[in-house]
Parts: sequence; C-alpha cells; structure tokens
Amino acid sequence: MAMKTVRKWSRILHRDIGFFFIGTTLIYAISGIALNHMSDWNPNYSVEINHFKTELNLEKSTITKENVLQLLDKINHRNNYKSHYYPDTNNIKIFLKGGSSVIVNTQSGNGSAEYLKKRAFIFETNYLHYNPNRIWTWFSDIYAGALILFVVTSFFITKGKKGIIGRGGIYMLLGIIIPILFLMYYM
Repeated sequence: MAMKTVRKWSRILHRDIGFFFIGTTLIYAISGIALNHMSDWNPNYSVEINHFKTELNLEKSTITKENVLQLLDKINHRNNYKSHYYPDTNNIKIFLKGGSSVIVNTQSGNGSAEYLKKRAFIFETNYLHYNPNRIWTWFSDIYAGALILFVVTSFFITKGKKGIIGRGGIYMLLGIIIPILFLMYYM
C-alpha cells in the first residue's frame, strides 16, 4: 500500500512540476542550444555589414568631429555617434550606439558599417540563461531543485521491466555514464 501511495504522489508531482516549468525548460533549452554554438554564430545579435566609399578627408592629422558626423550623415547614422579613434595610421573606427561600428580606410576611402540587431526572443532567453540578477538566480535555484524532484519522482512512476529496475534503469545509467566518459576523455 505504501508503494502505491508513493507512486501516486510521484505521478502527481512529476506532472505538476512538468507543467509548471514548461516555459522555463523551453527558455533554457533554446538558449542552451544557441549558446552551445557561439563559435558558429552570434546568438544574441544578427550582424549586417554594408560597404561604402567616401571622399571625405578622415586622416588623423586633419580630422574633426564634424568630418566624422558628415560621414555618418551619408550613411544615416549621425544621431548614433558615440566616439571614434584610430586603431592604426590608415584606419578610423567610429563607434555607434547599440554596439554598431564603422571602419574607414583613410587612404582609399573604403569603409564598412557593421550593424548589430538583437535576435528576437533568443537574446532575451540568453539574458535569462546568464542569471542576470538575484531574483532570477533564486528562481533558477528553485527550478534546479524542481528538476531534482522531477528526477526522483520519475523513479517511481513506472514499475517492473520498464521502470527503474529494468529498461528505465539502463537509460538512467547511460545518462550518467555518457557525461562521465566525456569528462574522462576531454579532461
């Protein structure tokens, strides 16, 4: 009788925890996939690069802020100007609001503008994945605890050959062994 009660409450808790944390699980899953592939793409921003040519004199010895603003007028970004500097003698780099930038070769006049645009939904999920503040950290800790409870309740939901002492136990061991083997190989 006691095991029947444990199984009943395990099903109830497993179901309710699962439903309550569906959104959180989806957020962590999407942002986890995005962050796993940071070497392949920028998960927070899409990057657009526009090339242009200018006849403006942007050499370091004669530059004024007005010259820089005239250039930004030509590419419709005067109001986004933050600052500029010369990373080397032949190039000027102009920083724009929002993380965008412009680089111009002062000798040839060839330039490129790099515009960053937040990726909708993924930017926000990544923000949460980084635990941005104390309140979200507490919520994430509660979520982690709920996942532990989710695991424990799964031990008692199915009985017999398909449960923890059968096929379910084999799957559980594989789920533990694979990360351990990975760590042993790569560390």
